[in-house]
Amino acid sequence: MTFLTCPSGDRVKLAAIGARRYNVERMATTRFTWQDVLIAPDDGNRYEAIDGALYVTPPPKFEHQWVSHRLAVALDRILVAPGHGIVVAAPVGVEFPDTEEGVQPDLLFVSNERAGIIRRGWLRGAPDLVVEILSPSTAGRDRGKKLDLYRRHGVGEYWIADRERRVVEVWRFSAGATEPEVHDDRVPVRLGAEPVGEIALEEIFPTGT
Repeated sequence: MTFLTCPSGDRVKLAAIGARRYNVERMATTRFTWQDVLIAPDDGNRYEAIDGALYVTPPPKFEHQWVSHRLAVALDRILVAPGHGIVVAAPVGVEFPDTEEGVQPDLLFVSNERAGIIRRGWLRGAPDLVVEILSPSTAGRDRGKKLDLYRRHGVGEYWIADRERRVVEVWRFSAGATEPEVHDDRVPVRLGAEPVGEIALEEIFPTGT
Protein backbone atom coordinates (compact mmCIF):
# COMPACT_ATOMS: atom_id res chain seq x y z
CA MET A 1 0.00 0.00 0.00
CA THR A 2 1.38 3.38 -1.01
CA PHE A 3 0.71 6.56 0.98
CA LEU A 4 0.69 10.04 -0.51
CA THR A 5 0.86 13.35 1.32
CA CYS A 6 -1.42 15.68 -0.62
CA PRO A 7 -1.53 19.51 -0.64
CA SER A 8 -4.21 19.49 2.05
CA GLY A 9 -1.82 17.69 4.41
CA ASP A 10 -3.76 14.42 4.36
CA ARG A 11 -1.97 11.11 4.03
CA VAL A 12 -3.96 9.14 1.49
CA LYS A 13 -3.82 5.44 0.76
CA LEU A 14 -3.16 4.83 -2.91
CA ALA A 15 -4.45 1.34 -3.54
CA ALA A 16 -2.52 0.17 -6.57
CA ILE A 17 -3.66 2.91 -8.95
CA GLY A 18 -2.32 1.68 -12.24
CA ALA A 19 1.36 2.48 -12.60
CA ARG A 20 0.83 2.59 -16.37
CA ARG A 21 -1.15 5.82 -15.87
CA TYR A 22 0.43 7.46 -12.83
CA ASN A 23 3.86 8.60 -11.76
CA VAL A 24 3.77 8.16 -7.97
CA GLU A 25 6.56 10.66 -7.25
CA ARG A 26 4.74 13.35 -9.24
CA MET A 27 1.45 12.48 -7.53
CA ALA A 28 2.85 13.41 -4.12
CA THR A 29 2.72 17.08 -5.12
CA THR A 30 -0.32 16.90 -7.39
CA ARG A 31 -3.69 18.43 -6.65
CA PHE A 32 -6.15 15.66 -7.43
CA THR A 33 -9.34 16.38 -9.34
CA TRP A 34 -12.38 14.56 -10.66
CA GLN A 35 -10.45 13.89 -13.86
CA ASP A 36 -8.03 11.73 -11.85
CA VAL A 37 -10.95 9.78 -10.46
CA LEU A 38 -12.26 9.10 -13.96
CA ILE A 39 -9.03 7.32 -14.99
CA ALA A 40 -8.64 5.33 -11.77
CA PRO A 41 -8.81 1.55 -12.23
CA ASP A 42 -12.11 -0.31 -12.04
CA ASP A 43 -10.92 -2.42 -9.11
CA GLY A 44 -13.90 -2.31 -6.72
CA ASN A 45 -12.51 0.55 -4.62
CA ARG A 46 -14.22 3.95 -4.40
CA TYR A 47 -12.09 6.90 -5.53
CA GLU A 48 -12.96 10.47 -4.55
CA ALA A 49 -11.22 13.84 -4.97
CA ILE A 50 -11.88 16.35 -2.17
CA ASP A 51 -9.97 19.58 -1.57
CA GLY A 52 -7.07 18.39 -3.71
CA ALA A 53 -6.67 15.03 -1.97
CA LEU A 54 -7.42 11.60 -3.39
CA TYR A 55 -9.32 9.20 -1.12
CA VAL A 56 -9.51 5.48 -1.77
CA THR A 57 -12.15 3.46 0.10
CA PRO A 58 -12.38 -0.35 -0.06
CA PRO A 59 -15.65 -2.09 -0.94
CA PRO A 60 -18.30 -1.77 1.81
CA LYS A 61 -19.26 -4.62 4.11
CA PHE A 62 -22.57 -6.47 4.07
CA GLU A 63 -24.00 -4.54 7.04
CA HIS A 64 -23.34 -1.24 5.31
CA GLN A 65 -25.01 -2.42 2.10
CA TRP A 66 -28.03 -3.76 3.95
CA VAL A 67 -28.70 -0.33 5.46
CA SER A 68 -28.10 1.29 2.07
CA HIS A 69 -30.60 -1.04 0.44
CA ARG A 70 -33.28 -0.45 3.07
CA LEU A 71 -32.85 3.32 2.81
CA ALA A 72 -33.03 3.15 -0.98
CA VAL A 73 -36.26 1.15 -0.82
CA ALA A 74 -37.82 3.63 1.61
CA LEU A 75 -36.73 6.68 -0.38
CA ASP A 76 -37.95 5.08 -3.58
CA ARG A 77 -41.39 4.59 -2.03
CA ILE A 78 -41.63 8.19 -0.82
CA LEU A 79 -39.82 10.12 -3.55
CA VAL A 80 -39.66 8.05 -6.73
CA ALA A 81 -43.02 6.24 -6.82
CA PRO A 82 -44.99 9.54 -6.66
CA GLY A 83 -42.85 10.93 -9.48
CA HIS A 84 -40.73 13.48 -7.60
CA GLY A 85 -37.39 12.42 -9.09
CA ILE A 86 -34.82 9.60 -8.95
CA VAL A 87 -32.87 7.82 -6.21
CA VAL A 88 -29.51 6.28 -7.11
CA ALA A 89 -27.15 4.13 -5.03
CA ALA A 90 -23.37 3.93 -5.26
CA PRO A 91 -21.34 3.61 -7.31
CA VAL A 92 -22.34 6.84 -9.04
CA GLY A 93 -20.13 9.89 -9.49
CA VAL A 94 -20.99 13.44 -8.47
CA GLU A 95 -18.71 16.09 -9.94
CA PHE A 96 -18.58 19.65 -8.60
CA PRO A 97 -17.10 21.40 -11.64
CA ASP A 98 -16.50 24.77 -9.98
CA THR A 99 -13.73 23.25 -7.84
CA GLU A 100 -12.99 20.08 -9.87
CA GLU A 101 -13.89 17.93 -6.86
CA GLY A 102 -15.90 14.74 -7.13
CA VAL A 103 -17.25 12.00 -4.88
CA GLN A 104 -19.34 8.84 -4.91
CA PRO A 105 -22.05 9.08 -2.21
CA ASP A 106 -23.77 6.00 -0.85
CA LEU A 107 -27.19 7.29 -1.95
CA LEU A 108 -28.55 10.41 -3.59
CA PHE A 109 -31.81 11.92 -4.74
CA VAL A 110 -32.25 14.28 -7.68
CA SER A 111 -35.60 16.03 -8.04
CA ASN A 112 -37.26 16.64 -11.38
CA GLU A 113 -36.41 20.32 -11.00
CA ARG A 114 -32.69 19.52 -10.83
CA ALA A 115 -32.65 16.79 -13.49
CA GLY A 116 -30.34 18.96 -15.60
CA ILE A 117 -27.37 17.89 -13.47
CA ILE A 118 -27.71 14.32 -14.77
CA ARG A 119 -25.17 13.89 -17.54
CA ARG A 120 -23.88 10.95 -19.48
CA GLY A 121 -21.90 8.84 -17.01
CA TRP A 122 -22.24 10.91 -13.82
CA LEU A 123 -23.81 13.98 -12.21
CA ARG A 124 -22.43 17.51 -12.57
CA GLY A 125 -23.73 19.58 -9.67
CA ALA A 126 -25.40 19.22 -6.29
CA PRO A 127 -28.13 16.62 -5.69
CA ASP A 128 -31.14 17.57 -3.58
CA LEU A 129 -30.25 14.88 -1.01
CA VAL A 130 -27.04 13.00 -0.28
CA VAL A 131 -26.83 10.06 2.14
CA GLU A 132 -23.63 8.62 3.61
CA ILE A 133 -23.68 5.51 5.80
CA LEU A 134 -20.94 5.57 8.42
CA SER A 135 -18.21 2.97 8.43
CA PRO A 136 -15.23 3.00 10.81
CA SER A 137 -12.88 3.92 7.96
CA THR A 138 -15.01 6.79 6.61
CA ALA A 139 -16.76 8.31 9.65
CA GLY A 140 -14.27 11.15 10.11
CA ARG A 141 -14.40 12.07 6.44
CA ASP A 142 -18.21 11.85 6.25
CA ARG A 143 -18.57 14.18 9.25
CA GLY A 144 -15.72 16.45 8.20
CA LYS A 145 -14.51 16.94 4.66
CA LYS A 146 -17.64 15.59 2.97
CA LEU A 147 -19.95 17.62 5.19
CA ASP A 148 -18.01 20.74 4.26
CA LEU A 149 -17.98 19.76 0.58
CA TYR A 150 -21.74 19.25 0.41
CA ARG A 151 -22.42 22.48 2.29
CA ARG A 152 -20.09 24.47 0.02
CA HIS A 153 -21.67 23.18 -3.17
CA GLY A 154 -25.33 23.61 -2.32
CA VAL A 155 -26.58 20.12 -1.50
CA GLY A 156 -30.07 20.64 -0.07
CA GLU A 157 -29.95 17.98 2.66
CA TYR A 158 -27.20 15.70 3.87
CA TRP A 159 -28.05 12.57 5.88
CA ILE A 160 -25.48 10.67 7.92
CA ALA A 161 -26.76 7.21 8.85
CA ASP A 162 -25.01 5.92 11.98
CA ARG A 163 -25.48 2.16 12.35
CA GLU A 164 -23.76 2.00 15.74
CA ARG A 165 -25.98 4.64 17.35
CA ARG A 166 -28.97 3.72 15.18
CA VAL A 167 -29.68 7.35 14.33
CA VAL A 168 -29.78 9.53 11.23
CA GLU A 169 -28.24 12.98 11.43
CA VAL A 170 -29.93 15.40 9.02
CA TRP A 171 -28.13 18.55 7.91
CA ARG A 172 -30.65 20.90 6.25
CA PHE A 173 -28.20 23.10 4.37
CA SER A 174 -30.99 24.62 2.27
CA ALA A 175 -32.51 25.95 5.50
CA GLY A 176 -29.19 27.35 6.72
CA ALA A 177 -28.61 24.66 9.35
CA THR A 178 -25.51 25.00 11.52
CA GLU A 179 -26.30 21.89 13.58
CA PRO A 180 -27.83 18.57 12.53
CA GLU A 181 -31.23 17.25 13.45
CA VAL A 182 -30.67 13.88 15.14
CA HIS A 183 -33.46 11.34 14.60
CA ASP A 184 -33.63 8.08 16.54
CA ASP A 185 -37.22 7.03 15.73
CA ARG A 186 -38.48 8.44 12.44
CA VAL A 187 -36.67 10.64 9.92
CA PRO A 188 -38.70 13.13 7.88
CA VAL A 189 -38.35 13.11 4.10
CA ARG A 190 -38.71 16.48 2.38
CA LEU A 191 -39.04 17.71 -1.16
CA GLY A 192 -37.36 21.06 -0.79
CA ALA A 193 -38.92 22.50 2.36
CA GLU A 194 -42.12 20.43 2.05
CA PRO A 195 -42.49 17.23 4.13
CA VAL A 196 -43.62 14.36 1.92
CA GLY A 197 -43.21 11.38 4.25
CA GLU A 198 -41.09 9.78 6.93
CA ILE A 199 -39.02 6.65 7.42
CA ALA A 200 -39.22 4.52 10.57
CA LEU A 201 -35.65 3.78 11.60
CA GLU A 202 -36.58 0.34 12.85
CA GLU A 203 -37.10 -0.39 9.15
CA ILE A 204 -33.57 0.80 8.36
CA PHE A 205 -31.62 -0.52 11.33
CA PRO A 206 -33.10 -3.96 12.06
CA THR A 207 -31.57 -6.09 14.80
CA GLY A 208 -28.26 -7.52 13.71
CA THR A 209 -27.10 -4.69 11.43
